[in-house]
Amino acid sequence: MTSTVNTAGLSPDELPEYPMARDARCPFDPPPDLQATREQGPLTTVRLWDGSTPWLVTRYEQQRRLLADPRVSADPMRPGYPSPAPVDGSSKLSFILMDDPEHARQRRMVAAPFTIKRTEALRPAVQQIVDDRIDEMLAGPKPVDLVQEFALPVPSLVICELLGVPYSDHEFFQANSNIMINRDSTVEQRAEAKGQLSGYLHDLLQHKMADPGQDLLSGLTARIDSGELSREDAAQMGVLLLIAGHETTANMIALGTLALLQHPEQLTALRETDDPALVSSAVEELLRYLHITHSGRRRVAAEDIDFDGTLIRAGDGLIMPNDIGNRDPDVFDDPDRLDIRRNPRNHVAFGFGNHQCLGQPLARLELQVVYGTLYKRIPELRLATDLDSIPFKHDGSVYGVYELPVTW
Repeated sequence: MTSTVNTAGLSPDELPEYPMARDARCPFDPPPDLQATREQGPLTTVRLWDGSTPWLVTRYEQQRRLLADPRVSADPMRPGYPSPAPVDGSSKLSFILMDDPEHARQRRMVAAPFTIKRTEALRPAVQQIVDDRIDEMLAGPKPVDLVQEFALPVPSLVICELLGVPYSDHEFFQANSNIMINRDSTVEQRAEAKGQLSGYLHDLLQHKMADPGQDLLSGLTARIDSGELSREDAAQMGVLLLIAGHETTANMIALGTLALLQHPEQLTALRETDDPALVSSAVEELLRYLHITHSGRRRVAAEDIDFDGTLIRAGDGLIMPNDIGNRDPDVFDDPDRLDIRRNPRNHVAFGFGNHQCLGQPLARLELQVVYGTLYKRIPELRLATDLDSIPFKHDGSVYGVYELPVTW
């Protein structure tokens, strides 16, 4: 029987609060208190902003089992769901927050462009986008903010091309997506930002119904015409894919570059290699090591679960932080060390189970192209400030840096 710590008998005020504070001196590592909690056992209880006390699942193996358990729900409208912030109960749910069979039905409608084969066919186009952005940086003044000049434009251009969204509107959708993923945004602010994006996608879908192209949104218009999908649901899919398609990868590009600059021996090995396998390994290791989603994967038990001798009751919230799961020493040797030769393909950066990230093949390809190109073309790339001056996104559900001044 797995050893667990059941602290449910304590009052909420006596429980540790989640999320836990990070150590500003170690911006790439999980919060020290979270690491200490992991040592107590795979399950414990924590306190959230609203006084609720969900289970915190801190070990890799237990996280994967619960993420794949059909008795566990992703629906934030279920009582007991451990929401990271107040929610607008009137909002239409994205399919990633639905349970099967509706989750699977809607996911299949947008899955085809994200298959490994279809994604790999985009490699030349992604390479051109990366090279063009590097050309612009090299031709302009320095230092530059790598976030604004490179990390954010690259995935934005890629996802806009894939979806059929005009890149000229990037300032609009980036500003609203920032509001939606900021933990300090109010319910009203999030609802307004989501409404702005939903309305934008709704209008774009209407245009594509009259004049369809070869993009993903045009493909959804056939589903609308056939009655398989409402225009509102299609717009919500567009919002999800647009936000997820640029926010996460942009943060990984900038944060990964910063981590490599702080580990010059790893950066040198990556810059000097011509081996695609080592570039791929570096991508997987940076995904494991950096864990940019810091609110944890949230679930709620739909029925009672006897979990290794611990009763998880129906309605109990579950939080599975992948930052600590990816640092589990039972799975990854010396887990707090960055080692681009490790190739930890079994990490949980993209989740696990039927809600595993749909866009992971595209994210991997973009990161392979970026990490395999940027440091070769700008071999003297270095920080233009000190680490202490870099503003980290401690207030967001997607971790990264707000800006990254670099020069060469």
